[in-house]
Amino acid sequence: MNNTADSSTAKPLITVAGAASKQGRSVAAALLASGRFRVRALTRRTDSPPVRELAERGAEIVVAPLELGHRAELTAALRGSHGAFLMTPPIVKEPPADLEYTLGVELADAAHAAGVEHVIWSGLENVEARTGGTKWAPHFTDKARVEDHIRGLPLRSSFLYLAFFYSNFLEYYVPQRGPDGSLTFAIYLPPDAPMPFVDPLTATGPAVLEVLTHPETYAGAILPVIGEILTAREMVDTFVRVTGRKAHYASAYTRQELLQHFPAFGANEWLVRELVGMVEYAAEYGYYAPARDLEWSRRIDPNALSWEQFLRRSQWRGELMSFGTAPGA
Repeated sequence: MNNTADSSTAKPLITVAGAASKQGRSVAAALLASGRFRVRALTRRTDSPPVRELAERGAEIVVAPLELGHRAELTAALRGSHGAFLMTPPIVKEPPADLEYTLGVELADAAHAAGVEHVIWSGLENVEARTGGTKWAPHFTDKARVEDHIRGLPLRSSFLYLAFFYSNFLEYYVPQRGPDGSLTFAIYLPPDAPMPFVDPLTATGPAVLEVLTHPETYAGAILPVIGEILTAREMVDTFVRVTGRKAHYASAYTRQELLQHFPAFGANEWLVRELVGMVEYAAEYGYYAPARDLEWSRRIDPNALSWEQFLRRSQWRGELMSFGTAPGA
């Protein structure tokens, strides 16, 4: 008898949707490192470096893309799982299409059909409800609508709300270099409004591990995942101090400013509306609803990266970086 194999099989199986994403990779890596769970990683393709790395760490790799029309495959991929981390990929909403909400519901229903006992959903606040419909940020609101659907299913559920990603500046809002080599750090927020940020590549996993370790404690809970709360001006000042590069803050908060600094966004009007609505919501109403516990993730994960720690770990100096991947992360 192979005692090692028997012990491994006895560990609860957790399926991670979108395993090649920053959040998914973080979850899979943390669960595997804990030694307490088996991991099934759902992915579109098996040959990407992140997926190969998860396989080398011991994850079971299953091809199951996060796309509509694959409920049967998703149900099969989730079968046998004690728990599941579910998320939707970035989807720009173009009305009347309702792709993100529909996909989220399909994922949740597949988990229920597969007999999953505990779903952890990567969600966000309901902007439409909080603002009385005055702000349009569907990738927030549609995740909240999926949460409502999940709460109606006969299974245990918990909800992580990740802050703005530090990696947004590495991937999408990359600083622009001037003729003298100095950087214009165009940020989508007002200069002095404190906002929550996080590194999803390192913070998501510890949060999910905590929830799965104490499932009854977190049944039905909404859990903000935050690395640091700071202002846009503080972000630039820290960048200058850590990197030694010359840089200054510039506002990309309004529609005009956003398109001035990042004209490529103008190719998709719905994306522009989404980005402007999102930042206006965050600045005017607060990223999180007032009752949220903004200290939770730092309590359960004291090593959650601050902006300065993220800069030092990633060794980022203002250049475009793919997927926000830090060396050795």
